[in-house]
Amino acid sequence: MKNIFKFTGILALCVVFGCQSKKNNTEHSHNGGEAHSHTTESIVESNNYFGAYNLENKEYGTITKMTLTKDERIMVTNALPNHKTGEFPNPGNPNTISAQNNTYSFPLNPKYTGKATWAREPGVALNGIKFEPGTAEVVVCDTGENYRVEALQDVIDLGLDFNHAHVQPTGAYHYHGTPTSVIEEFDAGEDLVHVGFAHDGFPMYYSKSGKFKPSYKAIDGNREGEDCTYENPHQSIDISVGGHHDGTFTSDYEYIAGSGDLDECNGITIDGDYMYLVTAEFPYISRCLMGDYEEARPQGGGQGRGRGQGQQPSATELISQMDANKDGKLSKDEVKGPLSENFSKIDSDKDGFISIEELEKGQQQNKQRPKGGRN
Repeated sequence: MKNIFKFTGILALCVVFGCQSKKNNTEHSHNGGEAHSHTTESIVESNNYFGAYNLENKEYGTITKMTLTKDERIMVTNALPNHKTGEFPNPGNPNTISAQNNTYSFPLNPKYTGKATWAREPGVALNGIKFEPGTAEVVVCDTGENYRVEALQDVIDLGLDFNHAHVQPTGAYHYHGTPTSVIEEFDAGEDLVHVGFAHDGFPMYYSKSGKFKPSYKAIDGNREGEDCTYENPHQSIDISVGGHHDGTFTSDYEYIAGSGDLDECNGITIDGDYMYLVTAEFPYISRCLMGDYEEARPQGGGQGRGRGQGQQPSATELISQMDANKDGKLSKDEVKGPLSENFSKIDSDKDGFISIEELEKGQQQNKQRPKGGRN
């Protein structure tokens, strides 16, 4: 892995003066199905995705192009996966995969800061599909607790396929965990498989041997919360949150430095080069980045490592979950739990509705109150 970011003299000349692209055609078949042509055009050696490359797959419609400038990698992609997926829509995910129009920029020479910066979307796979490990799904308890649901769990069906992926309402297919087919497609025979780039510029890998372990552990003790419900536009489910921290919710885990091989962002330095690992264990994909990077953090977001109470969803998320008539605000009939109890306080203009601005203000005031009892 040493000198993984350094280009060869030939590649440097190609970047500056331009070289004729190489083509590599390989035949693949899925589950005994008809073979298809996977065509990769690249100015770098086969299986080296640190240079410029074109990845096109006619069977699946994938069009992803990576170009290099003096300072950046620029990826332009339609975000269609270059591999077989599960069936969408499905009972847990009502959305259909559709082409996107995405352009990503990654620093060519990433700068390690050692300061963890939360990232909702930490990176993008080599095929143009984004990694987004967290979810917007929240279980709300009448006793005040809120728990952010993990994608990889057995309580709520989120419709993930065998690639640990599903589809957003926009049609964007995205990975919540180990991207099984990506690992197979980009496997060059070594233990570490290069699967993507993080938005701070550092590469993302998967270890086939699983020898690099995360430093997150399940919290001891039991969760609290009564009369808890999970809702989406299609269903409402009563959820029991009691019992031990089993990984159903993000707040079931806490980071314990040195307990594993990887840092808080699931990263590690090998032979002088920093990289992120996609793992089969939580956090699966990095939830933060250690390089020079900025991303606006949604209010109430993050990993939530507190004990007992789970994460507080953002104002936007709460309105999205409870706004039955989709008018962008909440009436008293639409709210539940702590919002119902404090409706008159949050409804500062007394118009009978809670707006997103009023909800954000109420959440901020709640954060500033001393701990020790609900008001």
